[in-house]
Amino acid sequence: MQQRSLDDWFPRDAQGHPLSKGTRIGVVVGGSLSKGLKVKLDRDTSIESLAVGRYVVVRGVQKRFFCMVTDIQLDVTNAALMANPPDLTDPFLSAVYSGTAAFGTIHVAPMLMIDEDTSTPRPVKTIPSHFTQTVIATVEDVNDVFGKEDETHFNVGAPLELEQTQINLDLLRLVERSVGVFGKSGTGKSFLTRILLAGTIQRDMAVNLIFDMHNDYGWEVADERGPKVKGLKQLFPSKVTILTLDEESSRRRKAKYDSVVTIGYNEIEPQDIEMLKGTLDLTDSMIDVAYMLRKRIGEDWIQRFMTMEAVDLEDLIAQTNYGASSITALSRRLARFERWEFLKPEGTGQSVQEIINLIIQKKHVVLEFGRYGNTLAAYILVANYLTRRIHEYYVEQIERSLGDKSMAPPQLLITIEEAHKFLDPGVARQTIFGTIARELRKYNVTMLVVDQRPSGIDEEVMSQIGTRVTALLDNERDIVAVLTGISGAGGLREVLSRLDTKQQAIIMGHAVPMPVVIKIRPYDQEFYAAMDYEANIAEAAQKARRSLGDDGGQRRL
Repeated sequence: MQQRSLDDWFPRDAQGHPLSKGTRIGVVVGGSLSKGLKVKLDRDTSIESLAVGRYVVVRGVQKRFFCMVTDIQLDVTNAALMANPPDLTDPFLSAVYSGTAAFGTIHVAPMLMIDEDTSTPRPVKTIPSHFTQTVIATVEDVNDVFGKEDETHFNVGAPLELEQTQINLDLLRLVERSVGVFGKSGTGKSFLTRILLAGTIQRDMAVNLIFDMHNDYGWEVADERGPKVKGLKQLFPSKVTILTLDEESSRRRKAKYDSVVTIGYNEIEPQDIEMLKGTLDLTDSMIDVAYMLRKRIGEDWIQRFMTMEAVDLEDLIAQTNYGASSITALSRRLARFERWEFLKPEGTGQSVQEIINLIIQKKHVVLEFGRYGNTLAAYILVANYLTRRIHEYYVEQIERSLGDKSMAPPQLLITIEEAHKFLDPGVARQTIFGTIARELRKYNVTMLVVDQRPSGIDEEVMSQIGTRVTALLDNERDIVAVLTGISGAGGLREVLSRLDTKQQAIIMGHAVPMPVVIKIRPYDQEFYAAMDYEANIAEAAQKARRSLGDDGGQRRL
Protein backbone atom coordinates (compact mmCIF):
# COMPACT_ATOMS: atom_id res chain seq x y z
CA MET A 1 0.00 0.00 0.00
CA GLN A 2 1.37 3.41 -0.96
CA GLN A 3 2.05 5.63 2.04
CA ARG A 4 -0.10 8.76 2.15
CA SER A 5 1.51 12.13 2.70
CA LEU A 6 0.31 14.75 5.15
CA ASP A 7 -1.33 16.69 2.30
CA ASP A 8 -3.52 13.65 1.52
CA TRP A 9 -5.22 14.11 4.88
CA PHE A 10 -5.63 17.87 4.76
CA PRO A 11 -9.01 19.51 3.89
CA ARG A 12 -9.51 19.94 0.14
CA ASP A 13 -11.56 22.04 -2.19
CA ALA A 14 -14.22 20.62 -4.49
CA GLN A 15 -11.59 19.94 -7.16
CA GLY A 16 -9.50 17.87 -4.75
CA HIS A 17 -6.73 20.41 -4.22
CA PRO A 18 -5.41 20.70 -0.61
CA LEU A 19 -6.54 23.86 1.13
CA SER A 20 -3.73 25.92 2.58
CA LYS A 21 -3.79 26.61 6.30
CA GLY A 22 -5.65 29.83 6.99
CA THR A 23 -7.88 29.30 3.93
CA ARG A 24 -11.55 30.18 4.30
CA ILE A 25 -13.86 27.15 4.34
CA GLY A 26 -17.20 28.77 5.20
CA VAL A 27 -19.14 31.30 7.26
CA VAL A 28 -21.02 31.23 10.56
CA VAL A 29 -24.79 31.01 9.96
CA GLY A 30 -26.08 30.27 13.46
CA GLY A 31 -25.40 28.86 16.90
CA SER A 32 -25.17 29.86 20.54
CA LEU A 33 -22.61 30.11 23.32
CA SER A 34 -23.93 26.96 25.00
CA LYS A 35 -24.46 24.78 21.91
CA GLY A 36 -21.67 25.94 19.63
CA LEU A 37 -21.65 27.47 16.15
CA LYS A 38 -23.05 26.28 12.84
CA VAL A 39 -20.84 26.96 9.82
CA LYS A 40 -22.08 26.74 6.23
CA LEU A 41 -19.30 25.41 4.04
CA ASP A 42 -18.32 27.22 0.86
CA ARG A 43 -19.13 25.38 -2.32
CA ASP A 44 -15.40 24.99 -3.03
CA THR A 45 -14.79 23.13 0.28
CA SER A 46 -14.95 19.35 0.09
CA ILE A 47 -16.98 18.05 3.03
CA GLU A 48 -15.31 14.63 2.73
CA SER A 49 -11.95 16.07 3.73
CA LEU A 50 -13.22 17.43 7.07
CA ALA A 51 -13.47 15.35 10.24
CA VAL A 52 -14.45 15.77 13.86
CA GLY A 53 -11.59 16.79 16.11
CA ARG A 54 -10.02 19.17 13.58
CA TYR A 55 -9.36 22.80 14.43
CA VAL A 56 -10.76 25.85 12.71
CA VAL A 57 -10.62 29.52 13.57
CA VAL A 58 -13.58 31.88 13.33
CA ARG A 59 -12.11 35.32 12.65
CA GLY A 60 -14.22 38.00 14.29
CA VAL A 61 -13.62 41.74 14.12
CA GLN A 62 -11.63 41.94 17.36
CA LYS A 63 -11.18 38.31 18.34
CA ARG A 64 -10.21 34.96 16.94
CA PHE A 65 -12.33 32.06 18.16
CA PHE A 66 -10.30 28.86 18.31
CA CYS A 67 -12.79 26.04 17.66
CA MET A 68 -12.99 22.25 17.34
CA VAL A 69 -15.16 20.53 14.74
CA THR A 70 -17.68 18.41 16.67
CA ASP A 71 -20.15 17.35 13.96
CA ILE A 72 -20.58 17.35 10.17
CA GLN A 73 -23.95 17.56 8.44
CA LEU A 74 -25.56 17.63 4.99
CA ASP A 75 -28.29 20.22 4.50
CA VAL A 76 -30.69 21.48 1.80
CA THR A 77 -32.68 24.64 1.29
CA ASN A 78 -35.75 22.71 0.10
CA ALA A 79 -36.82 19.46 1.75
CA ALA A 80 -38.30 18.31 -1.58
CA LEU A 81 -34.77 17.72 -2.82
CA MET A 82 -34.38 14.95 -0.28
CA ALA A 83 -37.47 13.17 -1.58
CA ASN A 84 -36.61 13.74 -5.26
CA PRO A 85 -32.83 14.15 -5.68
CA PRO A 86 -31.69 15.80 -8.92
CA ASP A 87 -29.58 14.00 -11.52
CA LEU A 88 -26.11 15.32 -10.79
CA THR A 89 -24.51 13.42 -13.68
CA ASP A 90 -25.46 16.51 -15.67
CA PRO A 91 -22.58 18.97 -15.08
CA PHE A 92 -24.91 21.96 -15.37
CA LEU A 93 -27.32 20.66 -12.67
CA SER A 94 -24.39 19.69 -10.47
CA ALA A 95 -23.02 23.25 -10.67
CA VAL A 96 -26.46 24.72 -9.92
CA TYR A 97 -27.33 22.58 -6.90
CA SER A 98 -23.96 21.90 -5.21
CA GLY A 99 -23.19 24.47 -2.57
CA THR A 100 -26.45 26.37 -3.10
CA ALA A 101 -29.61 24.29 -2.80
CA ALA A 102 -27.58 21.42 -1.29
CA PHE A 103 -24.61 22.18 0.93
CA GLY A 104 -22.53 20.99 3.84
CA THR A 105 -22.37 22.39 7.37
CA ILE A 106 -20.12 21.77 10.31
CA HIS A 107 -20.79 22.32 14.00
CA VAL A 108 -17.85 23.80 15.85
CA ALA A 109 -17.35 24.31 19.57
CA PRO A 110 -15.53 27.55 20.49
CA MET A 111 -12.83 26.57 23.00
CA LEU A 112 -10.92 29.81 23.49
CA MET A 113 -10.96 33.32 22.15
CA ILE A 114 -7.81 35.25 21.34
CA ASP A 115 -7.64 39.05 21.37
CA GLU A 116 -6.04 40.23 18.15
CA ASP A 117 -4.08 42.99 19.88
CA THR A 118 -2.56 40.84 22.66
CA SER A 119 -2.70 37.25 21.26
CA THR A 120 -3.70 36.15 24.77
CA PRO A 121 -6.08 33.15 24.94
CA ARG A 122 -9.08 33.66 27.24
CA PRO A 123 -12.21 31.66 28.11
CA VAL A 124 -15.06 32.05 25.63
CA LYS A 125 -17.74 34.42 26.94
CA THR A 126 -19.27 35.59 23.67
CA ILE A 127 -19.68 34.45 20.06
CA PRO A 128 -18.94 36.00 16.66
CA SER A 129 -21.65 37.60 14.54
CA HIS A 130 -23.49 36.13 11.55
CA PHE A 131 -21.48 35.44 8.40
CA THR A 132 -18.09 35.67 10.14
CA GLN A 133 -15.59 33.76 8.03
CA THR A 134 -14.20 30.44 9.23
CA VAL A 135 -10.70 29.34 8.23
CA ILE A 136 -8.38 26.37 8.69
CA ALA A 137 -6.27 26.80 11.85
CA THR A 138 -2.64 27.71 11.22
CA VAL A 139 0.50 26.76 13.14
CA GLU A 140 0.53 30.26 14.60
CA ASP A 141 -3.03 29.80 15.88
CA VAL A 142 -2.06 26.56 17.64
CA ASN A 143 1.09 28.08 19.13
CA ASP A 144 -0.88 31.06 20.44
CA VAL A 145 -3.06 28.62 22.39
CA PHE A 146 -0.61 25.94 23.55
CA GLY A 147 2.63 27.90 23.70
CA LYS A 148 6.17 26.68 23.08
CA GLU A 149 8.05 23.82 24.70
CA ASP A 150 10.12 25.02 27.66
CA GLU A 151 11.21 24.00 31.17
CA THR A 152 7.66 23.15 32.26
CA HIS A 153 5.90 22.46 28.95
CA PHE A 154 6.44 19.05 27.37
CA ASN A 155 5.61 17.90 23.84
CA VAL A 156 3.16 14.97 23.81
CA GLY A 157 2.13 15.03 20.17
CA ALA A 158 0.69 17.09 17.34
CA PRO A 159 -2.84 18.31 16.62
CA LEU A 160 -4.54 16.48 13.78
CA GLU A 161 -3.43 17.73 10.33
CA LEU A 162 -0.90 20.14 11.87
CA GLU A 163 1.97 17.74 12.40
CA GLN A 164 4.61 20.44 11.98
CA THR A 165 3.55 21.95 15.31
CA GLN A 166 3.04 20.32 18.70
CA ILE A 167 0.84 20.21 21.78
CA ASN A 168 2.74 20.99 24.97
CA LEU A 169 1.40 19.85 28.33
CA ASP A 170 2.03 22.04 31.35
CA LEU A 171 3.75 19.43 33.52
CA LEU A 172 3.65 21.63 36.60
CA ARG A 173 -0.14 21.74 36.41
CA LEU A 174 -0.25 18.07 35.39
CA VAL A 175 1.23 16.83 38.68
CA GLU A 176 -0.65 19.35 40.85
CA ARG A 177 -3.74 17.15 40.65
CA SER A 178 -4.28 13.49 39.88
CA VAL A 179 -4.09 12.35 36.25
CA GLY A 180 -6.15 9.76 34.39
CA VAL A 181 -5.09 7.81 31.28
CA PHE A 182 -8.11 6.01 29.85
CA GLY A 183 -8.86 3.94 26.75
CA LYS A 184 -10.12 0.55 25.68
CA SER A 185 -7.74 -2.39 25.58
CA GLY A 186 -5.19 -2.19 22.78
CA THR A 187 -5.26 1.59 22.28
CA GLY A 188 -1.73 2.15 23.60
CA LYS A 189 -2.38 3.37 27.15
CA SER A 190 0.95 2.03 28.39
CA PHE A 191 2.94 3.82 25.69
CA LEU A 192 1.05 7.05 26.33
CA THR A 193 1.63 6.70 30.07
CA ARG A 194 5.33 6.07 29.49
CA ILE A 195 5.59 9.32 27.50
CA LEU A 196 3.92 11.29 30.32
CA LEU A 197 6.18 9.68 32.93
CA ALA A 198 9.27 10.38 30.84
CA GLY A 199 8.30 14.04 30.70
CA THR A 200 7.92 14.34 34.47
CA ILE A 201 11.26 12.60 35.00
CA GLN A 202 13.19 14.66 32.45
CA ARG A 203 11.85 17.97 33.77
CA ASP A 204 12.06 16.94 37.46
CA MET A 205 8.43 17.86 38.08
CA ALA A 206 7.71 15.01 40.50
CA VAL A 207 9.17 11.81 41.88
CA ASN A 208 7.40 8.77 40.45
CA LEU A 209 6.40 5.56 42.21
CA ILE A 210 5.13 3.20 39.51
CA PHE A 211 3.36 -0.05 40.32
CA ASP A 212 4.27 -1.79 37.08
CA MET A 213 1.64 -4.48 36.71
CA HIS A 214 2.79 -5.93 33.38
CA ASN A 215 6.47 -4.88 33.32
CA ASP A 216 5.77 -2.06 30.84
CA TYR A 217 7.76 0.82 32.29
CA GLY A 218 11.05 -0.20 33.89
CA TRP A 219 13.11 -2.13 31.37
CA GLU A 220 12.63 -2.71 27.66
CA VAL A 221 9.30 -4.04 26.43
CA ALA A 222 8.06 -5.33 23.07
CA ASP A 223 5.33 -3.28 21.46
CA GLU A 224 2.48 -4.90 19.51
CA ARG A 225 4.41 -4.64 16.25
CA GLY A 226 7.29 -6.71 17.56
CA PRO A 227 10.38 -4.53 18.16
CA LYS A 228 11.46 -3.80 21.71
CA VAL A 229 11.40 -0.25 23.01
CA LYS A 230 13.34 1.29 25.86
CA GLY A 231 11.98 1.51 29.38
CA LEU A 232 12.42 4.42 31.76
CA LYS A 233 15.54 2.91 33.32
CA GLN A 234 17.26 2.87 29.94
CA LEU A 235 16.25 6.46 29.21
CA PHE A 236 17.27 7.76 32.64
CA PRO A 237 19.77 5.28 34.11
CA SER A 238 20.89 7.58 36.94
CA LYS A 239 17.40 8.71 37.89
CA VAL A 240 15.33 5.50 37.84
CA THR A 241 15.54 2.52 40.20
CA ILE A 242 13.89 -0.80 39.36
CA LEU A 243 12.65 -2.99 42.19
CA THR A 244 11.10 -6.38 41.57
CA LEU A 245 8.74 -8.73 43.37
CA ASP A 246 9.70 -11.59 41.07
CA GLU A 247 13.45 -12.05 40.75
CA GLU A 248 13.03 -15.15 38.61
CA SER A 249 10.90 -13.31 36.05
CA SER A 250 13.37 -10.41 35.86
CA ARG A 251 16.25 -12.78 35.18
CA ARG A 252 14.26 -14.69 32.58
CA ARG A 253 13.41 -11.45 30.76
CA LYS A 254 17.03 -10.27 31.14
CA ALA A 255 15.64 -7.15 32.79
CA LYS A 256 18.10 -5.37 35.03
CA TYR A 257 16.90 -4.57 38.53
CA ASP A 258 18.39 -2.95 41.61
CA SER A 259 16.85 -4.99 44.44
CA VAL A 260 14.11 -7.42 45.38
CA VAL A 261 11.07 -6.42 47.44
CA THR A 262 9.70 -8.78 50.08
CA ILE A 263 6.90 -8.35 52.61
CA GLY A 264 6.53 -10.26 55.88
CA TYR A 265 3.27 -11.79 57.01
CA ASN A 266 3.82 -9.96 60.28
CA GLU A 267 3.75 -6.62 58.40
CA ILE A 268 0.31 -7.12 56.89
CA GLU A 269 -2.58 -5.55 58.77
CA PRO A 270 -6.33 -6.15 58.52
CA GLN A 271 -6.66 -2.85 56.59
CA ASP A 272 -4.52 -4.41 53.86
CA ILE A 273 -6.71 -7.51 53.77
CA GLU A 274 -9.84 -5.36 53.58
CA MET A 275 -8.74 -4.04 50.16
CA LEU A 276 -8.98 -7.61 48.83
CA LYS A 277 -12.69 -7.84 49.59
CA GLY A 278 -13.68 -7.96 45.93
CA THR A 279 -10.83 -9.98 44.49
CA LEU A 280 -10.75 -12.67 47.22
CA ASP A 281 -14.53 -12.63 47.69
CA LEU A 282 -14.30 -11.70 51.36
CA THR A 283 -17.46 -11.02 53.34
CA ASP A 284 -17.83 -8.39 56.06
CA SER A 285 -17.80 -11.20 58.63
CA MET A 286 -14.46 -12.50 57.35
CA ILE A 287 -12.95 -9.00 57.57
CA ASP A 288 -14.26 -8.71 61.13
CA VAL A 289 -12.54 -12.02 61.91
CA ALA A 290 -9.26 -10.59 60.56
CA TYR A 291 -9.46 -7.61 62.92
CA MET A 292 -10.30 -9.95 65.81
CA LEU A 293 -7.32 -12.19 65.05
CA ARG A 294 -4.94 -9.25 64.88
CA LYS A 295 -6.17 -8.09 68.28
CA ARG A 296 -6.02 -11.53 69.93
CA ILE A 297 -2.83 -12.93 68.40
CA GLY A 298 -0.75 -9.87 67.54
CA GLU A 299 1.31 -9.04 64.46
CA ASP A 300 1.99 -12.74 63.69
CA TRP A 301 -1.74 -13.40 63.25
CA ILE A 302 -1.60 -14.40 59.58
CA GLN A 303 1.26 -16.87 59.94
CA ARG A 304 -0.24 -18.50 63.05
CA PHE A 305 -3.76 -18.52 61.63
CA MET A 306 -2.67 -20.17 58.36
CA THR A 307 -0.77 -22.92 60.23
CA MET A 308 -3.47 -23.69 62.81
CA GLU A 309 -4.43 -27.32 63.17
CA ALA A 310 -8.09 -28.27 62.99
CA VAL A 311 -8.31 -28.62 66.77
CA ASP A 312 -6.89 -25.13 67.25
CA LEU A 313 -9.45 -23.71 64.82
CA GLU A 314 -12.21 -25.41 66.79
CA ASP A 315 -10.89 -23.86 70.01
CA LEU A 316 -10.78 -20.44 68.34
CA ILE A 317 -14.37 -20.84 67.14
CA ALA A 318 -15.49 -21.86 70.60
CA GLN A 319 -13.79 -18.86 72.23
CA THR A 320 -15.26 -16.20 69.93
CA ASN A 321 -18.68 -15.07 68.79
CA TYR A 322 -17.82 -15.42 65.11
CA GLY A 323 -19.36 -18.21 63.03
CA ALA A 324 -17.34 -21.25 62.10
CA SER A 325 -18.05 -20.66 58.42
CA SER A 326 -16.49 -17.18 58.45
CA ILE A 327 -13.35 -18.32 60.27
CA THR A 328 -12.73 -21.38 58.08
CA ALA A 329 -13.55 -19.46 54.89
CA LEU A 330 -11.02 -16.74 55.79
CA SER A 331 -8.42 -19.42 56.45
CA ARG A 332 -8.99 -20.85 52.96
CA ARG A 333 -8.77 -17.41 51.34
CA LEU A 334 -5.51 -16.50 53.10
CA ALA A 335 -4.00 -19.85 52.10
CA ARG A 336 -3.53 -18.31 48.63
CA PHE A 337 -0.75 -16.17 50.12
CA GLU A 338 1.46 -19.27 50.24
CA ARG A 339 1.70 -19.16 46.43
CA TRP A 340 3.23 -15.67 46.48
CA GLU A 341 6.94 -16.08 47.09
CA PHE A 342 7.48 -12.38 47.84
CA LEU A 343 5.59 -12.93 51.12
CA LYS A 344 7.90 -14.17 53.86
CA PRO A 345 7.14 -15.43 57.40
CA GLU A 346 8.81 -12.40 58.93
CA GLY A 347 9.63 -8.96 57.64
CA THR A 348 11.50 -5.94 58.94
CA GLY A 349 9.85 -3.16 56.94
CA GLN A 350 13.10 -2.72 55.05
CA SER A 351 11.41 -2.65 51.63
CA VAL A 352 9.13 0.21 52.65
CA GLN A 353 12.03 2.17 54.11
CA GLU A 354 14.13 1.56 51.01
CA ILE A 355 11.41 3.00 48.78
CA ILE A 356 10.95 6.01 51.06
CA ASN A 357 14.71 6.64 51.06
CA LEU A 358 14.79 6.51 47.25
CA ILE A 359 11.89 8.95 47.03
CA ILE A 360 13.55 11.39 49.42
CA GLN A 361 16.67 11.19 47.21
CA LYS A 362 14.38 12.03 44.24
CA LYS A 363 14.96 8.66 42.65
CA HIS A 364 12.06 7.41 40.54
CA VAL A 365 10.94 3.91 41.52
CA VAL A 366 9.48 1.27 39.21
CA LEU A 367 8.18 -1.80 41.07
CA GLU A 368 7.89 -4.69 38.62
CA PHE A 369 5.46 -7.46 39.53
CA GLY A 370 6.73 -10.14 37.16
CA ARG A 371 4.35 -13.09 37.02
CA TYR A 372 2.39 -11.71 39.97
CA GLY A 373 1.06 -8.95 37.72
CA ASN A 374 -1.38 -11.52 36.35
CA THR A 375 -2.77 -12.02 39.86
CA LEU A 376 -4.92 -9.01 40.62
CA ALA A 377 -5.13 -9.81 44.34
CA ALA A 378 -1.32 -9.70 44.64
CA TYR A 379 -1.17 -6.38 42.77
CA ILE A 380 -3.84 -4.80 44.97
CA LEU A 381 -2.28 -6.11 48.19
CA VAL A 382 1.21 -4.79 47.44
CA ALA A 383 0.12 -1.44 45.98
CA ASN A 384 -2.17 -0.76 48.92
CA TYR A 385 0.35 -2.00 51.51
CA LEU A 386 3.17 0.23 50.24
CA THR A 387 1.03 3.28 49.48
CA ARG A 388 -0.58 3.33 52.92
CA ARG A 389 2.77 3.42 54.65
CA ILE A 390 4.36 5.92 52.27
CA HIS A 391 1.34 8.19 52.64
CA GLU A 392 1.59 7.97 56.43
CA TYR A 393 5.22 9.08 56.16
CA TYR A 394 4.26 11.99 53.89
CA VAL A 395 1.49 13.17 56.23
CA GLU A 396 3.91 13.12 59.16
CA GLN A 397 6.64 14.96 57.26
CA ILE A 398 4.30 17.61 55.84
CA GLU A 399 2.96 18.37 59.31
CA ARG A 400 6.53 18.65 60.63
CA SER A 401 7.48 20.99 57.81
CA LEU A 402 4.71 23.53 58.45
CA GLY A 403 7.27 25.82 60.04
CA ASP A 404 10.11 24.90 57.68
CA LYS A 405 9.26 24.17 54.03
CA SER A 406 12.75 22.79 53.41
CA MET A 407 11.72 19.72 55.41
CA ALA A 408 8.82 18.92 53.10
CA PRO A 409 9.22 15.74 51.02
CA PRO A 410 9.24 16.07 47.20
CA GLN A 411 6.07 15.97 45.11
CA LEU A 412 5.16 12.30 44.60
CA LEU A 413 3.18 10.89 41.66
CA ILE A 414 1.93 7.30 42.19
CA THR A 415 1.00 5.32 39.08
CA ILE A 416 -1.50 2.47 39.39
CA GLU A 417 -3.15 0.28 36.74
CA GLU A 418 -6.60 -1.32 36.86
CA ALA A 419 -7.54 1.75 38.87
CA HIS A 420 -11.25 0.92 39.09
CA LYS A 421 -10.36 -2.00 41.37
CA PHE A 422 -8.94 0.47 43.90
CA LEU A 423 -11.46 3.24 43.32
CA ASP A 424 -14.86 1.68 42.67
CA PRO A 425 -17.79 3.32 44.51
CA GLY A 426 -17.98 0.54 47.11
CA VAL A 427 -14.44 0.98 48.46
CA ALA A 428 -13.11 4.35 47.23
CA ARG A 429 -14.10 6.20 50.41
CA GLN A 430 -12.17 3.73 52.58
CA THR A 431 -9.03 3.15 50.49
CA ILE A 432 -5.81 5.10 50.65
CA PHE A 433 -6.12 5.85 46.92
CA GLY A 434 -9.53 7.43 47.43
CA THR A 435 -8.05 9.50 50.24
CA ILE A 436 -5.19 10.70 48.02
CA ALA A 437 -7.61 11.66 45.23
CA ARG A 438 -9.78 13.71 47.58
CA GLU A 439 -6.80 15.44 49.22
CA LEU A 440 -5.63 16.83 45.87
CA ARG A 441 -2.00 17.73 46.68
CA LYS A 442 -2.47 18.64 50.33
CA TYR A 443 0.28 16.22 51.32
CA ASN A 444 2.37 16.44 48.12
CA VAL A 445 0.98 13.14 46.78
CA THR A 446 -1.07 12.73 43.61
CA MET A 447 -1.92 9.75 41.38
CA LEU A 448 -1.68 8.75 37.75
CA VAL A 449 -4.44 6.19 37.22
CA VAL A 450 -4.50 3.97 34.13
CA ASP A 451 -7.75 2.20 33.31
CA GLN A 452 -9.95 0.88 30.51
CA ARG A 453 -13.14 1.17 32.56
CA PRO A 454 -13.45 4.76 33.87
CA SER A 455 -17.15 4.15 34.54
CA GLY A 456 -16.07 1.80 37.35
CA ILE A 457 -14.33 4.63 39.22
CA ASP A 458 -16.23 6.48 41.92
CA GLU A 459 -17.77 9.73 40.62
CA GLU A 460 -16.28 11.80 43.44
CA VAL A 461 -12.81 10.48 42.61
CA MET A 462 -13.32 11.15 38.88
CA SER A 463 -14.26 14.73 39.69
CA GLN A 464 -10.86 15.17 41.37
CA ILE A 465 -8.86 13.92 38.38
CA GLY A 466 -7.47 17.16 37.04
CA THR A 467 -6.15 16.04 33.64
CA ARG A 468 -7.74 13.27 31.59
CA VAL A 469 -5.84 11.76 28.67
CA THR A 470 -8.25 9.51 26.81
CA ALA A 471 -7.74 7.18 23.87
CA LEU A 472 -10.63 5.49 22.07
CA LEU A 473 -13.60 4.41 24.21
CA ASP A 474 -16.65 2.74 22.69
CA ASN A 475 -18.70 2.05 25.82
CA GLU A 476 -21.24 4.82 26.40
CA ARG A 477 -20.95 4.64 30.18
CA ASP A 478 -17.16 5.03 29.97
CA ILE A 479 -17.50 8.02 27.63
CA VAL A 480 -19.96 9.70 29.98
CA ALA A 481 -17.67 9.07 32.96
CA VAL A 482 -14.64 10.62 31.25
CA LEU A 483 -16.59 13.71 30.14
CA THR A 484 -18.28 14.34 33.50
CA GLY A 485 -17.45 17.84 34.68
CA ILE A 486 -15.82 18.86 31.37
CA SER A 487 -17.07 22.06 29.75
CA GLY A 488 -18.63 21.42 26.33
CA ALA A 489 -18.92 17.69 26.97
CA GLY A 490 -21.82 17.31 24.53
CA GLY A 491 -19.70 18.18 21.51
CA LEU A 492 -16.70 16.20 22.71
CA ARG A 493 -18.66 12.94 23.02
CA GLU A 494 -18.76 12.52 19.24
CA VAL A 495 -15.06 13.38 18.95
CA LEU A 496 -14.08 10.86 21.63
CA SER A 497 -16.07 8.01 20.11
CA ARG A 498 -14.44 8.50 16.70
CA LEU A 499 -10.77 8.52 17.61
CA ASP A 500 -8.51 6.13 15.74
CA THR A 501 -7.75 2.89 17.55
CA LYS A 502 -4.04 3.74 17.71
CA GLN A 503 -1.89 6.79 18.44
CA GLN A 504 -4.73 9.26 18.97
CA ALA A 505 -6.06 10.71 22.21
CA ILE A 506 -8.01 13.67 23.53
CA ILE A 507 -6.51 15.62 26.43
CA MET A 508 -8.82 17.60 28.72
CA GLY A 509 -8.44 19.43 31.98
CA HIS A 510 -5.87 21.10 34.18
CA ALA A 511 -2.71 20.72 32.06
CA VAL A 512 -4.07 22.15 28.79
CA PRO A 513 -5.88 25.43 28.12
CA MET A 514 -8.63 23.60 26.20
CA PRO A 515 -9.56 20.05 25.14
CA VAL A 516 -7.29 18.93 22.33
CA VAL A 517 -7.17 15.90 20.04
CA ILE A 518 -3.61 14.82 19.32
CA LYS A 519 -1.66 12.34 17.31
CA ILE A 520 0.62 10.99 20.04
CA ARG A 521 4.32 11.51 19.35
CA PRO A 522 6.14 8.31 18.40
CA TYR A 523 8.07 6.49 21.10
CA ASP A 524 11.17 5.92 18.99
CA GLN A 525 14.83 6.82 18.54
CA GLU A 526 13.98 10.49 18.09
CA PHE A 527 12.11 10.44 21.39
CA TYR A 528 15.03 8.70 23.11
CA ALA A 529 17.38 11.42 21.88
CA ALA A 530 15.05 14.14 23.15
CA MET A 531 15.01 12.51 26.60
CA ASP A 532 18.82 12.51 26.86
CA TYR A 533 18.64 15.36 29.31
CA GLU A 534 22.32 15.54 30.23
CA ALA A 535 23.37 15.61 26.58
CA ASN A 536 20.79 18.30 25.84
CA ILE A 537 22.10 20.41 28.73
CA ALA A 538 25.64 20.03 27.43
CA GLU A 539 24.56 21.04 23.93
CA ALA A 540 22.73 24.09 25.28
CA ALA A 541 25.79 25.14 27.28
CA GLN A 542 27.99 24.72 24.22
CA LYS A 543 25.68 26.92 22.14
CA ALA A 544 25.69 29.54 24.90
CA ARG A 545 29.51 29.62 24.88
CA ARG A 546 29.57 30.00 21.10
CA SER A 547 27.19 32.94 21.32
CA LEU A 548 29.57 34.55 23.82
CA GLY A 549 32.58 33.87 21.62
CA ASP A 550 34.13 31.48 24.15
CA ASP A 551 34.59 28.22 22.28
CA GLY A 552 38.21 27.57 23.01
CA GLY A 553 40.17 25.98 25.78
CA GLN A 554 38.90 23.37 28.21
CA ARG A 555 35.16 22.80 28.02
CA ARG A 556 33.19 22.81 31.23
CA LEU A 557 29.56 22.79 32.29
